[in-house]
Amino acid sequence: MTNKQAIVTGAYGFLGRHVAKVFSENGFSVTGIGHGTWLRNEWQNWGLSEWDPCTITIDNLSTYILQPDVIIHCAGSGSVGYSMTHPMQDYERTVSTTVTLLEFLRLHSPKTSFVYPSSAAVYGIAKKLPIAESAPLNPISPYGVHKKIVEEISQSYARHFSIPVAIARFFSLYGPGLRKQLLWDSCKKIENGAFNFYGTGNEVRDWLHVKDAAQLLLTLSSHASSDALVVNGGTGKGTTVHEIIEEVSRRMDKKNNLKFSNKTKPGDPPGYIADIKKATSLGWRPKFLLHDGIEEYVHWYSSGAP
Repeated sequence: MTNKQAIVTGAYGFLGRHVAKVFSENGFSVTGIGHGTWLRNEWQNWGLSEWDPCTITIDNLSTYILQPDVIIHCAGSGSVGYSMTHPMQDYERTVSTTVTLLEFLRLHSPKTSFVYPSSAAVYGIAKKLPIAESAPLNPISPYGVHKKIVEEISQSYARHFSIPVAIARFFSLYGPGLRKQLLWDSCKKIENGAFNFYGTGNEVRDWLHVKDAAQLLLTLSSHASSDALVVNGGTGKGTTVHEIIEEVSRRMDKKNNLKFSNKTKPGDPPGYIADIKKATSLGWRPKFLLHDGIEEYVHWYSSGAP
């Protein structure tokens, strides 16, 4: 019987459910909190011992949380585009919920480790690739600004109140179950015979499978401290948008004539590749190869995206 307790906020979401499963498989009793309608067998299949659909407030946290070993805060906004059209809501989902959690820990559970999935969006337009954690933070979207604020607030609580903190700056996460962003949009368009895409096609991204991301958060949970460790979450390899769409098209067995608008989306930087030496020094390694991950994703989509 495990004595280790983990709380995953946003456990209903794409990253959160994978995090819950990984922590459960590694000996934690996992409680999920957030929004979403799940049947018991569904949330149990994702490793949860309890699912509490609620909003993150001090009162709710006091009701559902009893000094866990770790909180992994996966709740919040997950879209640059959404932040461009709904900046205040993005702020509330990202910043306000985090401050509430940290204040709860300060008041009621100061020894609980706080693990936060941040984003490479905090870097903005990188002057050098791969991007090291020491690179300047100059976000170019509200999403990136809000992630940067959360990092700074988390570091402040670590420094001033000795809350153990660890932060992962994730690059481009993907995997079955993600119903947005490039792979989802590519599958939908190619299925319908549409091959017109936004951007130049030369944008470079570092794609990390969601299971590898969840494993990194598990690793960080044992390295959280008042020093507020920050590491990049990526593979260290860059792939162009054009190459990704070509691979999706090939996996879907569709001939294509790709065309790009050559227009740049607001808040969308031209290139991201992670320097992952710091993360790998902790013993973590990304295991999924991108071509295998794309094959897995296309198979999931073609099976009806259950």
